[in-house]
Amino acid sequence: MLRRRVVDAERISIVESGVLTASDEQWELARSRFAVLAPLAGVDTVGFAAADEAAERLQLSRRQVYSLIDRIRCGSGTVTDLLIAPPSGGRGRGRVSAEVEEVIADYLAKEFLKRQKLSVAAIYRRIALACHRSGLRVPARNTVATRIAAMHPGTVARLRGGQDAARPRQSAGGVPPPVEAVLEQVQIDHTVVDLMIVDEHDREPIGRPYLTMAIDVFSRCVLGFVVTLEPPSAVSVGLCLGRVACDKNGWLEAMGLAGQVQWPMAGKPRRLYLDNAAEFKGEALRRGCEQHGIDLGYRPPGRPHYGGIVERIIGTAMLRVHELPGTTFSDPAARGSYDSQAAAVLTLTELERWLVISISSHHGSLHSSLGQSPAAKWSDSITTLRNPPPVVVDETAFVVDFLPVIRRRLTRTGFTIDHVQYFSNTLKPWISRREQLGTFVIRRDPRDISRIWVLEPDNGAGYVEVPYRTLSHPAVTLWEHRAAAARLRERGRTQIDESALFSMIEQMREITTGAKKATRTARRNRARRQHLPVPATTSSGAMSPPPPDDPTAPSDVVAAFDDIEQW
Repeated sequence: MLRRRVVDAERISIVESGVLTASDEQWELARSRFAVLAPLAGVDTVGFAAADEAAERLQLSRRQVYSLIDRIRCGSGTVTDLLIAPPSGGRGRGRVSAEVEEVIADYLAKEFLKRQKLSVAAIYRRIALACHRSGLRVPARNTVATRIAAMHPGTVARLRGGQDAARPRQSAGGVPPPVEAVLEQVQIDHTVVDLMIVDEHDREPIGRPYLTMAIDVFSRCVLGFVVTLEPPSAVSVGLCLGRVACDKNGWLEAMGLAGQVQWPMAGKPRRLYLDNAAEFKGEALRRGCEQHGIDLGYRPPGRPHYGGIVERIIGTAMLRVHELPGTTFSDPAARGSYDSQAAAVLTLTELERWLVISISSHHGSLHSSLGQSPAAKWSDSITTLRNPPPVVVDETAFVVDFLPVIRRRLTRTGFTIDHVQYFSNTLKPWISRREQLGTFVIRRDPRDISRIWVLEPDNGAGYVEVPYRTLSHPAVTLWEHRAAAARLRERGRTQIDESALFSMIEQMREITTGAKKATRTARRNRARRQHLPVPATTSSGAMSPPPPDDPTAPSDVVAAFDDIEQW
């Protein structure tokens, strides 16, 4: 018995469009129509008069004439554009007339293959009405459903759902760049954690945190991660890179895991492989990577599988998170009636410790693609490198290079950033020649704005740490600062001064801390500033006071939040 060979359409270089396969009747019908309609398809606008004349010559309606003209314009501009597909009903011959087939094809092309995603029932009702009005025999619903089923699934998915919907129907295409050593390529990505966490104080739910994770493509080792309550930003990337490049023993010791977990994977990556999110294309990340010799690479648009390794490890981590109390699962359907808030018990710190232990388990488990554990792969590879990757010693200095960039001019009283003044004795040598120095490059950590880092203006040799001018002000986060400024504006304050700003911050903190039953937002805000240091009493001789304000000197008026890179 002969078996029919299935031909791969993608391997055909020249397609037989019907020149030989069409019947004599089909070919003659298409040829005669093409002779009349081809001249009309070549003009920009076909008026009703010309369309009606063609319709009379071809014994068609005006709508059918315009439909056939569109076929010629959207097709190859040849006779085969007007061939009617052979019907699939009956034994060797169709039961549906050519005119009905045209109506079906027309409505499927113009109304079914649209983002509105009409159902089969809806499109059938429209086809039936059109046939009835034209005096044609109304086809059965199964006939329309059969024509739809015969369409190319990829084309249907793309036209009705867009490129994302069509991607599973398409070949992956392209090959990710090869990786032959550890730290040659590191992938970083973000996700919101499928877990409700509680605050440290009341153990009440405060929401879902965000996870930024980095993985070494060659060894499949997780090189670092950061869990925050803030949405993904350039700061998240910088903090994660700090974890990647630095020795982790101090971090593990601070969490009480130094004797329990071994995490030797560290070093500056040669190349970061990222998606095209805005936080991956900011000036801070680009300049920081250039400073440390890290190459930035981005996934080609429409090729998400190029970053599949980091997405896979994040997906695996979320599956394990689903085993924790307070999980939100991946979607409401999976969560069902489970009360995530009532079951939540883990704080942000406890979640971080749990992730460290989970990652340690991943490093020691057999990886199917590697044929060994990620930790063993790392160890084997690191010993064969002629030049081991450099490990960062000062994590703070490294992270500073990735903080958001601010540019300000120096005044006699230091720098003013968003109504807050900063001063240090180290600025004095530059104050006398501030007019010649132009704007200074400043870095600020949004998690603690009590200090800034100012780049040395002459040769950019390093950063100088500059604290508040008024040292009695408490350390605050940028979100607290912006919330206080917004609150003052709501109260009608057009001019915001520093004392009023910090007074409002203190009032907001007292309300949050003194609330007997804090709301989730207040608890989340309090958890955000857990890392801030407790204000210390400063000795009067620790730093000489800044020079007094000169009433005659022109003041540098800077708009709030102006010239700051978004993070």
